[in-house]
Amino acid sequence: MLRDYQQRALDMLFGYFEQHSGNPCLVLPTGAGKSHIIAEFCKLVVSTYSDQRILMLTHVKELIEQNASKMRQHWPDAPLGIYSAGLRQRTAGEAITFAGIQSVAKKADLLGWVDIVLIDEAHRINHAAEGNYRRLIDQLTAVNPQLKVIGLTATPYRLGHGYITDAPAIFTDLLEPISVLDLVNQGYLAPLRSLATATKFDLSEVKKRGGEYVEADLEAAVNRADLNQSVAAEIFDKAEQRQSILVFCVGVAHAFAMRDALQALGIRAETIVGTTPSDERAQIIADFKAGKIRALTNANVLTTGFDAPNVDCIAACRPTLSTSLYVQMLGRGTRLKEHINDCLVLDFAGVTYTHGFFDDPLVKKPKKTEDGEAPVKACPECHMLCHTAVRQCPHCGYEFPPPKPPQMELKIAPVMSDEFVQYGIRIRDWRWDIHNNGTDMLRVRYYPHDMLGDVVTEYFTLWHGGAASYRAWEALKKIMGPLGLPCSQDDDIYAHLHNAPPPTSITYRKEGRFFRVTSRSWEPIRSI
Repeated sequence: MLRDYQQRALDMLFGYFEQHSGNPCLVLPTGAGKSHIIAEFCKLVVSTYSDQRILMLTHVKELIEQNASKMRQHWPDAPLGIYSAGLRQRTAGEAITFAGIQSVAKKADLLGWVDIVLIDEAHRINHAAEGNYRRLIDQLTAVNPQLKVIGLTATPYRLGHGYITDAPAIFTDLLEPISVLDLVNQGYLAPLRSLATATKFDLSEVKKRGGEYVEADLEAAVNRADLNQSVAAEIFDKAEQRQSILVFCVGVAHAFAMRDALQALGIRAETIVGTTPSDERAQIIADFKAGKIRALTNANVLTTGFDAPNVDCIAACRPTLSTSLYVQMLGRGTRLKEHINDCLVLDFAGVTYTHGFFDDPLVKKPKKTEDGEAPVKACPECHMLCHTAVRQCPHCGYEFPPPKPPQMELKIAPVMSDEFVQYGIRIRDWRWDIHNNGTDMLRVRYYPHDMLGDVVTEYFTLWHGGAASYRAWEALKKIMGPLGLPCSQDDDIYAHLHNAPPPTSITYRKEGRFFRVTSRSWEPIRSI
């Protein structure tokens, strides 16, 4: 039996193909049960249309095993083949084939006719027409020009490219059936909570290449005996009540050094890196899940395809400029635990300050400086591109923070948006209009009942295109739905809302000089 949001994901997917001809990507937070949705989708398609051929691709054998296991749970007699060198299985030609991209990248002739390609961890696909995924898809499309590509990911963005739907890209639309906070509030995921750390890394001398820190420079800055001892001491102190600690490190040497520093304090710790033999890796992970190992350090191997539900502390010791890597690291702590209801994040690397909230991260667009174009930056409020020199967004008025001084220490920010103080007010009226600072935006002002509180202003970037428009329409549906009003691009949204009754109350939080409305209610206010 699927959960309601998992069924909604399927409904959105089938509904999409009834109206569109593009390649959608389902955005599902870590722990939402992507493998169950994949299994049910394959079952519905193949059992309804027996001639359909589905290819499910991913990049690690653990995800192939996980997805295949759920497929057999949903459909024990599924016509399923697995093609993976890592799993020592090479079966193709079934109606459904689960495969590793490395194993089939040059096997388009063997795969033959394919109707649908599903890609788990779809953010790994290159925007440009290069790389194993793109080459294989191009070859399969040459055989079947009507080939459909469906992505699944928790992080629909790539370092240096922005959203995976930003041109040039293979995906055309994002479908988001549920958010991280909704999953937390409904009891399906554990919330992340943060504590400030005293130990901070100085990255002022670390060079960048391709939008990310140069790993050799980064490890030189971070992997120092004094820092490792200080980090280990804070983990020992702040995670005293935590039973299962996952530590993300910069590189192999750093991972082993952190293990040694933790062991020196009496913490049972082990390490997994890329060269750890498979049998040894499996035993370490089993001992970690069983509680025989309390802390597990790693370097770039436990971000995807790793499921240890009882992880109750994430120690982020790996600075990164990749929003995707940030979310994947912290996402290892959102599974429900048997012994505690949240996961503690100790952010030594300053990744929460760099990328914002785990449940609503800042996705940066690449700077375009070629061909004489002015350098630009993306406004985190309305997502419009502005010249890097401006201090205030000309479109929505957002005030950019001042430039960081060269020796600025990394700060620690709240890891989830609900850690901010939220305010609740009664509303006497609201007013809608079209606001224009370069591009039209729908704007609403909420006027407080007592006329003394904040006038809360909310913007909807419906006509900006891309992910900004998608998010704005999804947010607007939360207003139109309770009012029973139609919400589509074919309707006159402003006309519908202009005479609509305002909510009786809202909750909101302040983010700088702007507001984010987190809930609205049209229930009557009861006097005491």
